[in-house]
Amino acid sequence: MEEINPWKTLESEVKYDNNWIRLTEHQVINPSGGQGIYGTVHFKNLAIGILPLDENYNTWLVGQYRYPINTYSWEIPEGGGPFHDAPLESARRELLEETGMSARNWKEIQRMYLSNSVSDELSIIYIATDLIQGISMPEETEELVVKKLPFDEAYQMVLNGEITDSMSVAAILKAKLMMMNGEL
Repeated sequence: MEEINPWKTLESEVKYDNNWIRLTEHQVINPSGGQGIYGTVHFKNLAIGILPLDENYNTWLVGQYRYPINTYSWEIPEGGGPFHDAPLESARRELLEETGMSARNWKEIQRMYLSNSVSDELSIIYIATDLIQGISMPEETEELVVKKLPFDEAYQMVLNGEITDSMSVAAILKAKLMMMNGEL
């Protein structure tokens, strides 16, 4: 089947714009021919996630309160990476900022859109190994708790619904599959 865009954009208007996101309302003709509106959120950075793993298959999760969902969340280290920076450099910076760690080995394991029905936010996820512990330097908007735990415990947290952040879920499930296939 040929992939043809069935949507037609009649007009677009930016409704909100800041340093991180731009919200645009589009007047559209939808795939069934009806006229309507569609809102899109453009993210001005890549979403970068890192699953750190030591030689004993321990990992580190970052706990923080997430304003949009009004709840506390356990996640892999993650953050935004400017488009003009190499994604791996952003990953190195985020891991250091949030956990104080650096890594000698990096492997990209996943690229995915986080909510493609309303957003163009692209996520790139890495596994970081051969870790070196240093001092964390969180941003002023972050009040973080970092905890070390066995990878299988983090995997269980995903299965139990205790980890719900999409990048974290994807990273942990992908890593588990890679482990089962002997790729890690």
